[in-house]
Amino acid sequence: MLINCVVYQEGKKLCDIPVEAISDYVQRSDCFVWVALRDAEPAELALMQHEFGLHELAVEDAMRGQQRPKIEEYGDSLFAVAHVVELNDGKELNVGEVAIFVGENYVLSVRNRSQQGFLGVRARCEREPQLLRQGPAFVLYALMDAVVDRYFPLIEGLESELETIEEQIFAKGSERTNIERLYQLKHKVMLLRHAVTPLMEAIGKLHGGRVPALCVNTQEYFRDVYDHLYRINTSIDTIRDTIGTAIQVNLSLVAIDESEVNKRLAAWAAIFAIATAFAGIWGMNFKSMPELEWKYGYPVAILIMCSVCGYLYHRFRKSGWL
Repeated sequence: MLINCVVYQEGKKLCDIPVEAISDYVQRSDCFVWVALRDAEPAELALMQHEFGLHELAVEDAMRGQQRPKIEEYGDSLFAVAHVVELNDGKELNVGEVAIFVGENYVLSVRNRSQQGFLGVRARCEREPQLLRQGPAFVLYALMDAVVDRYFPLIEGLESELETIEEQIFAKGSERTNIERLYQLKHKVMLLRHAVTPLMEAIGKLHGGRVPALCVNTQEYFRDVYDHLYRINTSIDTIRDTIGTAIQVNLSLVAIDESEVNKRLAAWAAIFAIATAFAGIWGMNFKSMPELEWKYGYPVAILIMCSVCGYLYHRFRKSGWL
C-alpha cells in the first residue's frame, strides 16, 4: 500500500506526485523523491523497481522479507534492512521490518508487519530543511534513528520486568513461576538482540574508514546512531547476565528446598527405622527370649522404643534437620 510519494527540492517539499511520474523527477539533479510503502505487494515492488531502477537482488530481499538487519551497496545505491520491534497488547514483542532503498535522487522505504509508521520522521525532516537539503542520506539517517529510538522504551520495559521478577525471587512457592517468567524475558531479550547487534555492525560501515559516497557528508549522524545502538547493546548484555544470575539463584533456591525436604525425610526415616528394628527383634518369637514372657516386657519395650525415638528426634531437631 502506498503511503506517500513526495518530491523534495533544496530541502523543501515540492509536491506529491503519482507513482508513474517518479522516473521523471529522479532524472533531475536538483531534487529527490521519497516514497513510503506498507506491506507492499510484489506488483508494487516491481513497479518501484522499474521507476527507480532498483537492483533485482535488493528487490528480491525486500519481497522475501525475514532478512537479517544489514546495509548493502549496489553500485551507487544502498539497500538497508532494520527490524522494527514493537510491544503488542499481550505484552509480547512483535518483530516487523523496514527495507530502505537509497539512491542519489530517491529514498524508498517498505514497511512490513509493523503497526508503527514513520510519518513523524517525514514531519521532522520537513521541519529541518537545512538538514533535508543534504538529500537521501539524511532521510536514511532519520529513518534509522527513528527505528533505534524505539528500542529504548523496550529496554526500559525489560529492565522493569526483570526488577519485578527479582523482587519475587525469594518468595516461597514462586520458584516455578519465576523460572517461566525469566525464560520468557530471556526470549524477548534475544529477539531485541537479534535486531540490535547486526544493525550496529551495519551502521558502523557508514562512518569512519571507507564510507559509501552517498553518506560521506552525513557520517557524524550515523556515528550518533551507532552510539545509541552501542548503549542499547550494552544494556541488553547486562540484562542477559542478570537473567542468567537470577536463573542460577532460583535453581539454587529450589535445590536448597529439596535438600531441606530430603533432610526431614531422612530424619524421620531414621527415627522409624529404630522403632522398626526393636519391633523386629522382639517379634522373632524365639523361646530363649526371656523378655517375651516377662510381665513388664511389653511396656518396657514400648518405653525403650519411645525413649530412643525421642532422643533421635531431639538430636535431629537440635541440628536443624527437623
